[in-house]
Amino acid sequence: MAKRQAPDTRPEIYVSTDVEADGPIPGPHSMLSFASVAMLADKTVLGTFSANLETLPGAAGHPVQMQWWQTQPEAWSACRRDLQRPEEAMVRYVEWVEALPGKPVFVAFPAGFDFTWMFWYMMRFAGRSPFGWAALDIKTLGFALTGRPYRKTVKAAFPAGWMDPLPHTHVALDDAMEQGALFCNMLATLREREGALAAFTPDTAADASVPSPPQTQG
Repeated sequence: MAKRQAPDTRPEIYVSTDVEADGPIPGPHSMLSFASVAMLADKTVLGTFSANLETLPGAAGHPVQMQWWQTQPEAWSACRRDLQRPEEAMVRYVEWVEALPGKPVFVAFPAGFDFTWMFWYMMRFAGRSPFGWAALDIKTLGFALTGRPYRKTVKAAFPAGWMDPLPHTHVALDDAMEQGALFCNMLATLREREGALAAFTPDTAADASVPSPPQTQG
């Protein structure tokens, strides 16, 4: 009889990741740079990983994206130095994630963009994804917490208390750190709300729903 697998009691580790690319999709275009910050829910940083990558053979920058890069000369310069081969960088990255002391959760804003790039590059060059097929989208979490329309769920509309004084420079490591802190602050709000709901126990709710008997005059 097969033995039951012991439950995985390791904590979740939130791997906030930012990607800088020269186009909208991988393959025809290239990931120029990426960075991840591994954090616990309380914003404790367990480690970081960043790499600037050589472009893919036969790929080219998308005209719209390359026009945007012309407005970001410092970030462009930062992501084009000390280039690494994707075949080497992605293997080292996957091994770094797998060595984290917990269950890794990919976190990004928006995850639809960053995870598309990271998943493609991990599968293409490392043959596996330590995150599985899933990613946690900060934008969707903001949509749920604020009640705003999804399209209007943007950082500028978030409560000031969620925003730590960290720079957003379009340098991957800076942006990964900034959005990781944002996510942890949002997660703290979610946990506070869960605690408040838990305090409203079923017994309390039942007591509140039963009207008090009318007082009688003696």
